[in-house]
Amino acid sequence: MLTHVSLPLASIGTLASIGPLTSIGPLASIGSTIRDFDQATGQLFDDLSKLHWGALAISLAFFGAYLVVRSRASFNALRAAYPNETFEWRRIWGAYVAAYGLNGVVPAGSGSVVQVVLTHNSIPNSTYPAVTSALSVGVIFDGLIYGAVTVYAFTQGVFPKPKDFGSLQSWDIAFFGRHPDVTLFIVTALGILIVAGFALLSRRVVAFWRKIRQGLAILWTPRRYLTGMCVPQAAGWVLRIASYWYLLEAFRIGGSVRGAILVLAAQAIASLVPFTPGGVGVQQALLVVIFSSTSTTDSVAVFSVGQQIVITAFTLVLGFAALLFIFRYRSFGQVLREARSQSAEQKALAKQAEAEKAETAHV
Repeated sequence: MLTHVSLPLASIGTLASIGPLTSIGPLASIGSTIRDFDQATGQLFDDLSKLHWGALAISLAFFGAYLVVRSRASFNALRAAYPNETFEWRRIWGAYVAAYGLNGVVPAGSGSVVQVVLTHNSIPNSTYPAVTSALSVGVIFDGLIYGAVTVYAFTQGVFPKPKDFGSLQSWDIAFFGRHPDVTLFIVTALGILIVAGFALLSRRVVAFWRKIRQGLAILWTPRRYLTGMCVPQAAGWVLRIASYWYLLEAFRIGGSVRGAILVLAAQAIASLVPFTPGGVGVQQALLVVIFSSTSTTDSVAVFSVGQQIVITAFTLVLGFAALLFIFRYRSFGQVLREARSQSAEQKALAKQAEAEKAETAHV
């Protein structure tokens, strides 16, 4: 059934203010982003002989260690949520690396869906809301660090300010930078949709929040949260900074703590605009500006694309290995198909249970 939606006049005016020309602008910018990426990729393969392979190997070793300790933090959160269930840490690690690799090639964080499905299948008697909330606990600490990293980047005098995002050579972040009113409208609309969703599901909210609270169990024991989540996450951040230090060395940009932190800040901004795999366009645009005073534009473009290809390839290999040898799947698509099948079965069982309950009440 179709329903009529009435937009506020201000919102209509905002949308109208974009004008016909801006519909062409993003298309041209998308083409420019693709051309820049293609050129940087071609230059990367032409300059393979110039890579510092030893530094690259060290970087991947540090990144692999980061994935290990980060997945351990997730395992601790899940163990607090399901203290009476037995499950293996290697399966939680496998789900994490599979998601990380997939997020590098598919936009909008699609890999996170795979992570939730694989983790849910690894824990007996688990539910999707509880698993999702447990995996989200890490966002608290990561959010604080990302905030600190971004603030630090803005104080260095080389990181573009938000008001300058509109001039960047990346269609997605440039569009939102040029049209803050549209950005505000979209954020507001999403908020309204979320509230409306909760209103429509009000009959199930109590049970839903009970499962969400179960997933957040580790937060109710501060000492356990500190040792089980914050410590491994902090170690993970140190390992990640070390990994990008050596990546900068590998691509001849020059490794430093400052440089690695600026790269992580660019990734933080890119994650807010997830319209391309890994935010590749946003990262490239930001990094070219950040390192323009210390390296040539071509060198930085090669690094921005190269570091993403290297990390994505590394995590994809680990992810496929985990799918094949730990979970016995042959593709990411098989995981999603099974998840849809499980969801349909759960809905059918829930509907049957409600019908039986209604029949019992009637009798």
